[in-house]
Amino acid sequence: MLYHAYQAHSNALSPLRLAAQHHSALLWWRQTEGSAMRKVAAALEVFSRLRLTHSRPAYGVTQVETDGGPQPVTEEKVLSLPFGTLLRFAKPGAAAQPRVLLVAPLSGHFSTLLRETARTLLAHHDVYITDWHNARDVSLRHGSFGLDDYVDYMMRYLRAIGPGAHVVAVCQPCVAALAATALLAEDEDPAQPRSVTLMAGPVDCRINPTGVNTLATSKPIGWFEQNLISHVPLPHAGHMRRVYPGFVQLSAFMSMNLERHLQQFRNLYQHLVDGELAQAELIRAFYDEYLAVNDLPAEFYLETVEKVFQTFDLARGALTHRGRPVRTEAIRRTWLLTVEGERDDICAVGQTVAAHELCTGLRPYMKLHHVQTGVGHYGVFSGRKWREQIYPRVRELIHGAEA
Repeated sequence: MLYHAYQAHSNALSPLRLAAQHHSALLWWRQTEGSAMRKVAAALEVFSRLRLTHSRPAYGVTQVETDGGPQPVTEEKVLSLPFGTLLRFAKPGAAAQPRVLLVAPLSGHFSTLLRETARTLLAHHDVYITDWHNARDVSLRHGSFGLDDYVDYMMRYLRAIGPGAHVVAVCQPCVAALAATALLAEDEDPAQPRSVTLMAGPVDCRINPTGVNTLATSKPIGWFEQNLISHVPLPHAGHMRRVYPGFVQLSAFMSMNLERHLQQFRNLYQHLVDGELAQAELIRAFYDEYLAVNDLPAEFYLETVEKVFQTFDLARGALTHRGRPVRTEAIRRTWLLTVEGERDDICAVGQTVAAHELCTGLRPYMKLHHVQTGVGHYGVFSGRKWREQIYPRVRELIHGAEA
């Protein structure tokens, strides 16, 4: 009923928001800065933007600056599966570069959240990304999608890219990335990556637990299933699929910094009134992305909460993949870099570097760690410090592993 109530509320407000958007545009161009009608137009725009969207925004990566100058970028679908597409940011005519699989989290937002990460990597790498689909748009005929399926998708994507690729996993998929690498390594599969970079991921949530970790362990898994899982309503293609709605996840994220988000919308209003359009556009762009939500398959969400955040299966050596033990000690030829943010309040310092203790088959010089001072969770993979201080370490590892 939760999803049906949300859909009814959204449908009821949609005409009002469309009308506000229309009238804001009509009023805007003819008003002088600071006038009463400019204030009305600004208020109408802010109201029209207080909405969620459920379609993936465009990546918008059409060009990248390389050492040889500007390089055009095109998107290529390499492998399309029901719950996700392996997408390549191709640079036609570019020289061969290390191939990188950028593994995006499936956690309520679309993979476009990593567009800046991808754009930075593109300067010196051939970049692929896991472009996760919205579960509410996936028909029931495609079956379920759990944590094992996520690991399977990673291995299929690596095989599609070919031997010698590198993995950069951001946040939630760090556990799956390490599991997939271990399974490929144990099988001596040519697709096992040359390097794995784990960025701000919950490898061992027992270390320095955050508010997110405390919430996950405060209730039994049955509570999460009973209270947070809904069926997709009509008219969506995934009608009756059980999902963890993206709007529920977004509500949880926003509640952690509610006053900050409210202030940003106040700032948007004031920038529009004052004619500060460049500042207003920055806020618009951020919330166009942040308010685009992606529903998670219920199986994947519940298994992730239970195995990663409640019982810590990978950290305890108890994680299995389709009944097969995941043996991280089997990883012997894959270089490992872990990255953490000093101020990360989602995945605290210590939780990601725990991967080093699990990868006992790696020689010490093949394991590197970096703690970035002055950044929170999102600063690990976006922003100035990502570009200027973290990315050089990632690039160094990847190019070193190529030797």
